[in-house]
Amino acid sequence: MSAVVQPTRPQIAVSAAIFRDGKVLLTRRARSPAKGFYSLPGGRVEFGESLHQALSREVGEETGLEIEIIGLAGWREVLPAAPGTGHYLIMSFAARWVAREPSLNDELDDYRWVAPDALAGLDDLKLTGGLEEVIQSAARLIGA
Repeated sequence: MSAVVQPTRPQIAVSAAIFRDGKVLLTRRARSPAKGFYSLPGGRVEFGESLHQALSREVGEETGLEIEIIGLAGWREVLPAAPGTGHYLIMSFAARWVAREPSLNDELDDYRWVAPDALAGLDDLKLTGGLEEVIQSAARLIGA
């Protein structure tokens, strides 16, 4: 099996803070990057795709959910931590759940609907950096 070759330039990615009944969806990464960490569903933007198209596609592929995108909640830059790791600019959006129940693909291995104000008390979960701030910003946009 050959090693994955990382791009030599920054990659644009999107993620969604999806709200349903006052709770936000957290998903756990089943593989690198961030294996074992809870984060928001999302992924890379493909050439020629708008951010919203990429977000709807990635959320559908990873979770099976249909969403309504509300607005940009924030962004985060992930710099290469070691040789062979990627450089990403992640645009995070607030979204509302519209239809379907979560059905995870092989990139994810767990999910939880969590109240945004309960994030600080989730010591048993490993969260990706900056996740709480993005979720709080998204909650304000949603009015949750």
